[in-house]
Amino acid sequence: MLAAALASALGACSTVDRATQGMAEVLTYYRPEVVQGNFVSKEQAAALQPGMTRLQVRDALGTPLVTSVFHGDRWDYVFTMRRKGVENQNYHLTVYFKDGVVDHFDGDEMPGETEFVRRIGAERSFKVPQLQATEEQLAKFPSGGGVDAPQSAASAPVRPHAGSYPPLEAEAAR
Repeated sequence: MLAAALASALGACSTVDRATQGMAEVLTYYRPEVVQGNFVSKEQAAALQPGMTRLQVRDALGTPLVTSVFHGDRWDYVFTMRRKGVENQNYHLTVYFKDGVVDHFDGDEMPGETEFVRRIGAERSFKVPQLQATEEQLAKFPSGGGVDAPQSAASAPVRPHAGSYPPLEAEAAR
């Protein structure tokens, strides 16, 4: 009789647990997007060449996410992105060094920069500002004049009163 009571109690726990999980899934309103690691684009990976120094690799790809004490001649660039409703994206690139220069590298095929931006902003709309002035807009401004153009009193730089601040350096002997 004790065994039957124990079995029914354990069965009730699993039912309550499933109900709790179902309620938690319904009540989860916001799940943050998680982006971790170093994004390395296809264009950056194409810039890698055997014989590059560590500094050149760091300039091209950025600081590696993983460097190991046990594998000093290996840098790992790892990038993951988790978004609600989208399959997880995982990318990995490993650069191997020999005598301080790139020996070889391998990894996943990286997305291009425009492809990556499209993936992260598919449901968002971006307004790209026009970055070039039209002739009409430029005509509203006075011409540059150049270095030799005389300055009016209104455009002359304002200097503080000579006695208001102590000199930063001793004046040179006259």
